[in-house]
Amino acid sequence: MIICRFENGKETSLRHVVVDVMLLDKEKILMVKRAPHLSNGGKYGLIGGYVDRGETAVGAVRREVREETGYEISTIQLFRINDNPRRKNEDRQNIALVFLAKPGNKVGSSDSESTEVRWFQLDALPKDEEIAFDHKEQIELYIKYQKQKFPLPIFRLL
Repeated sequence: MIICRFENGKETSLRHVVVDVMLLDKEKILMVKRAPHLSNGGKYGLIGGYVDRGETAVGAVRREVREETGYEISTIQLFRINDNPRRKNEDRQNIALVFLAKPGNKVGSSDSESTEVRWFQLDALPKDEEIAFDHKEQIELYIKYQKQKFPLPIFRLL
């Protein structure tokens, strides 16, 4: 949580903006195993991270995917905005811009934030207790979207 002091002297905490990316190839999703030093370390999660100062959300998606997996992306679409302040296993109240993307060329390897990068069939994901944050809920919502094709982006759970 960021603590900010406004011009009137009042202090408050602010929420972070993050991007989460479902990198999809046919019926597979690429997930990263989070390094032990990170929040929810040792668990599989969606690719993602904080939007840096001076960076657009799409720029953050491209950077995070490349840093954590070594892939470039070929297409990108905003899937949902998750601004729930009570997200599962989340102590920072991040606001997540969740994107769908397709992989492009593999141009590098993963950074120190990922100990494993692995493709999973959408119907054979890791166990719930092995998935970080509320990322399983995001994937389940995508599976539901595949079947129903409701309008995007989603602003609240259906």
